[in-house]
Amino acid sequence: MLSPVLAGLGLGFSLIIAIGAQNLFVLRQGLRREHVLAVAAICAISDAVLIALGVSGIGFVLQAVPWLVDVVRWAGALFLVAYGVLAARRAWRPSGETLGADAADSAPSASPGAHAPAPPAHTHTGEALEADASASAVRSDIRTAATPAAHARLIPVLLTCLALTWLNPHVYLDTVFLLGTVANTHGDSRWLFAAGAMAASVIWFFGLAFGARLLGRWLSTPRAWRILDAVIALVMIALGVSLVLPH
Repeated sequence: MLSPVLAGLGLGFSLIIAIGAQNLFVLRQGLRREHVLAVAAICAISDAVLIALGVSGIGFVLQAVPWLVDVVRWAGALFLVAYGVLAARRAWRPSGETLGADAADSAPSASPGAHAPAPPAHTHTGEALEADASASAVRSDIRTAATPAAHARLIPVLLTCLALTWLNPHVYLDTVFLLGTVANTHGDSRWLFAAGAMAASVIWFFGLAFGARLLGRWLSTPRAWRILDAVIALVMIALGVSLVLPH
């Protein structure tokens, strides 16, 4: 009973553990510690949906309309090149990004009155209370200004993650066609095989996303981020170009 599950787990890992656009994006979000859970969940759920489509036989339908794969191939190539150009721009003109806490994030966690000068000994009680109220109001304004910005960044991050997943033609070739074909060789146990492959995706994406923070000590300077963005730019552009080159 465990054989199809283990077979699916092994094939799933072999297909997903590679330097690719999706994995690099998950790694970068994990290093930034930004929307990590959402990104990992989207990747794992998307893989599960694609695996289910392959096992259900949709791969044979897609083989009958090869032009659809070509559309995805060109759209994915354009998106990867554009994303690579943005990464190259970040590497060329860094924004001082590090793994340290941002000012907006650290301000709310500061202890009350930590940055406010202590009132002189001769200050009246009413003036002291007024000063404390003003300091609290400033901290409240910082919280209010920081929170909407953090939520606003979630949508573009999720859209980028979805694009890197669903506009990659290799996802359809590997996950839908190849994995679906192998799964169907297991007959009635094909869904056990699919469960193993889905488990591999969950383990990999959540492990990569949340394990990336262990690299924080090596990526705590702007220079390290410039190098990382330069590598991401090279890989993304190379992958995008390779999608449209004749094989």
